Amino acid sequence: MSTLWSLTIDCAHPKALAAFWASALGYVEKPPPAGFADWQQWFAHHEVPEEEWNDGAYLCDPDGHGPNLSFMKVPEPKTVKNRLHLDVQAGGGRETPWETRWPRVAEAVERLTAAGATVVREYESQGRPDHVMMADPEGHEFCVL
Repeated sequence: MSTLWSLTIDCAHPKALAAFWASALGYVEKPPPAGFADWQQWFAHHEVPEEEWNDGAYLCDPDGHGPNLSFMKVPEPKTVKNRLHLDVQAGGGRETPWETRWPRVAEAVERLTAAGATVVREYESQGRPDHVMMADPEGHEFCVL
């Protein structure tokens, strides 16, 4: 039996970074838990101090397949390379023929760059582009395949 899991990303600006990743992944803002009209009601019920209510943002896959994402405000900046990163399979992944996959990857890189990401490095395989390492607006690395 598998265990449900989610991914939490430490950041300086949770709402802004969540908006970037919602666009990048096609995710939506996670609705409040059942029985609560909004997140503020949930925070109040669980006695979260009001000054912390904007310290997080929450996303989910609208189709219910992917993991939930949380973005938590932390005081320290990112200082080193990620030891864990996301692979955004915008091209369909390596099982998709290169002629189909690479134009999709290039389009996603252009769209994500316009949304605030930066290209870190383009990787090649067998003499042609294969995937692109990027960084989100706060510097978290991810790859587009």
